[in-house]
Amino acid sequence: MEVVSSGNSDQCEGKTNSNSRRRPRILPCYICGRPFSISSINIHEPQCLKKWNIQNDKLPKDKRRPEPKKPDFVFTPVGELNYEATFDRIWDNHLSELIPCNQCGRTFFPDRIEKHERACAGNGLKVKAIK
Repeated sequence: MEVVSSGNSDQCEGKTNSNSRRRPRILPCYICGRPFSISSINIHEPQCLKKWNIQNDKLPKDKRRPEPKKPDFVFTPVGELNYEATFDRIWDNHLSELIPCNQCGRTFFPDRIEKHERACAGNGLKVKAIK
């Protein structure tokens, strides 16, 4: 129990401060990259994957991407979840889903790259395709 000392007379010593609770750990979705708490990400990911599959199926066959694979969680030697390493692994997986523009090299979601390339003026540099 945390002891709160404050100038307010209505707070007593020995009360816990509800503002001092630890914030929930945040992890990005391996599909869309949006941040979610541990309890929410398990609800979000199946819905996000379903949405991703619907959008991917709408793309022409030559533009379709393989389904993203969920990266493994990383644990510390004592068996606790290593949030930083897990976050990095999920984020790297998310970045690998982005497609570079053929004209300027910026990366976009597969459903946005076509629109960008129509409007892209490029930067004068030839971009090497990443495989």
